[in-house]
Amino acid sequence: MQQMDWITKATEMAIEYAPMVLGALLTLIIGFLLAGYLTRIARKAMEKRNIDASLVPFISSLINVGIKLLVLLSAASMFGFEVTSFVAILGALAFAIGMALHGNLSHMAAGIMVLFFKPFKVGDFIVAQGYSGTVREIQIFNTILNTLDNRIIIIPNGAITSGPIENLSANPERKVPMTFSISYAGNIDNARKVIKEVVEGCPQIIQTKETDILVSQLADSSVNFAVRPWCKTEDYWDVYFYMHEHIKKAFDAHGVTIPFPQMDVHVQQLS
Repeated sequence: MQQMDWITKATEMAIEYAPMVLGALLTLIIGFLLAGYLTRIARKAMEKRNIDASLVPFISSLINVGIKLLVLLSAASMFGFEVTSFVAILGALAFAIGMALHGNLSHMAAGIMVLFFKPFKVGDFIVAQGYSGTVREIQIFNTILNTLDNRIIIIPNGAITSGPIENLSANPERKVPMTFSISYAGNIDNARKVIKEVVEGCPQIIQTKETDILVSQLADSSVNFAVRPWCKTEDYWDVYFYMHEHIKKAFDAHGVTIPFPQMDVHVQQLS
């Protein structure tokens, strides 16, 4: 008799809860499929609008997670769970996790700011927090730089946005500031002429823009020239190294003396 009662109760429960279980399962299946479909549509729409490549996966993942969370809440409500209570629990949990990960959340917020406001992008050469290099990747928490000597520098986004950022790739053209010295016995006009010839011989220098060749300092042992030619940003180091090598060769060929620090020592003999 007791076995019959148990079977009857089990049957009644199955009949009562079967529609809710099936409805929840269908909601989860359809909702998750819909989440994937809408995420793909959003991704394609962002790619067509030429949104930054580093921003597309982040937004797509937010859309996907957001839709799936709504689907889970809908499925939970079918079993009689109070959605408001469920949301309150999630909120309290998120608050506790946020307090524990306060530093990481600030880096994430900074990463979102970098992705949206774009003070730099992947491929730019930047100087930040005392480090310089080409931006290899912009992650949610960190930015990865590849230095000129092929080192990897990982800087937290919060640190990057809290200080000055020098983006050396932002402008298509830039000046190359250099200093070249001659001795006080040398002829300034002749040295300027030699420097100008070297400038005109450099293929990477933009010849349509005037190059600054100015006497910048009368130093202790030398007369210093400030030389600032224009070039494309990507040619900066080619111009820099070309000028230093060919200025030395040109000075030697034209008898322009490059001084070195000197000190006169007077020895006084005491009787």
